[in-house]
Amino acid sequence: MTQTYTEHYEREDGRSIVLTYAEPESALRGGLVVLHEADGVNDGVRLLIASLAGEGWLAVAPHMNTAQPTREDILSATDITLAWLVERGVQADLLGVVGFDLGGVAALVVASNRKLGAAVSVGGGRELPALVDIAGKLTSPWLGIYGDAGGELAAAEVEQLRDAAAKSGVVTNVVRYPGANHRFDADPDAAVEAWQRTLSWFDAHLR
Repeated sequence: MTQTYTEHYEREDGRSIVLTYAEPESALRGGLVVLHEADGVNDGVRLLIASLAGEGWLAVAPHMNTAQPTREDILSATDITLAWLVERGVQADLLGVVGFDLGGVAALVVASNRKLGAAVSVGGGRELPALVDIAGKLTSPWLGIYGDAGGELAAAEVEQLRDAAAKSGVVTNVVRYPGANHRFDADPDAAVEAWQRTLSWFDAHLR
């Protein structure tokens, strides 16, 4: 398994953040900001980072405050992390963001406020009217992946997100899995397919 590292990164303007990352052993395909769930950068997030690096991506997770992260908190952490990726030699058109659970909401926020090559949200969702409004303002190609079983959004609500995203003017796709929950650990087959969809989305848009 690819090793992960943690470092304190500080910009010349004084902004700083703790980052956990993994580097690909093969040719660099691009850089992905990984927005973590409510539990912070735990073993599951480190495994995800390492797995993305194994696919050729320089993957990095900013350590964010998960108590009540604001839009400004999410965008600031992402901007600093994107700067770190650029300093590591990743071209601007090869930058993407992916988030799971709470991070899925955060990835949608980023995709609606920054122009990146691609974004993926896996699960997560509170305050639906606000999410629908955000989805209608997408500026980055966005893939939303949601499980119907025990998820924070009902199937009908996910369909509202789909409709709003489709009107944004960028390429979007929303996929629902009836047997999967928001963590995708209730349906292993759905988890495997969702992982492949995520990789395919980045393959298609970050090139």
